[in-house]
Amino acid sequence: MDNFYSQAALPIGGEMPRVSGSAVVHTKLASGAHRVRGWSTSTLSWMVAAFLIAVASAAVVLAIFGVGERGTTIALRLTARWSFVLFWFAYTGSAIARLFGSRLARLARHGRDFGLAFASAQVVHVGLVLWLFYLAPGKNGGMIFFWAGILCTYLLALFSLPLLRGALGPWLWRIVCTIAMEYIALVFFVDFIRIPLQGNGLRNYPLSYLPFALMLVGGVGLRVVSFTRFAAHRRTASMPPAAA
Repeated sequence: MDNFYSQAALPIGGEMPRVSGSAVVHTKLASGAHRVRGWSTSTLSWMVAAFLIAVASAAVVLAIFGVGERGTTIALRLTARWSFVLFWFAYTGSAIARLFGSRLARLARHGRDFGLAFASAQVVHVGLVLWLFYLAPGKNGGMIFFWAGILCTYLLALFSLPLLRGALGPWLWRIVCTIAMEYIALVFFVDFIRIPLQGNGLRNYPLSYLPFALMLVGGVGLRVVSFTRFAAHRRTASMPPAAA
């Protein structure tokens, strides 16, 4: 459960296969996996793509509905959903790979890419929030909960750099990572489930929120089941063999 912004995990159900040094070099050259300031060019391409999609989505909405309060609110909703999709794959990728086998291990290996793409897309979302504050200054109260989630997002992005993550050590990093991920999930829970229910009730719950609410609840369930199975497996493996 610590795959968000982390390096690629080992293949599910086995050790990393042994390969020669020349094979590793050849693979890196073939894939173009150069590194820039601790991030691979592949990861940077994910971040740029996520950011540009968020920018394009917001630009289209603002062009149609205007740059006033209504258009900005719609753009906020759209960028929030785009960011959530990226977060969901980072949040659940490792659990899905553990539960459904090595065929989906690619999701776990790309957890860091999804996580950093989420952080990149959130830049646009935060910009729209600040613009809405400018348009309607009276609506900027009670946002500490939201800003704490943003802090968690960019704290994880910062510590995705190997040098900083290594300074924390594996256990402290795992604790920080898990707490931050669950807090971000809680922010999405408030946004997609609690606030719409409070404002509309269960009968009039907006259908536009339903797919994302179901994804969030399902993602939490996947992580809980995955962690339960992982803990049970470790407990069984640590038990001494039964006497003959």
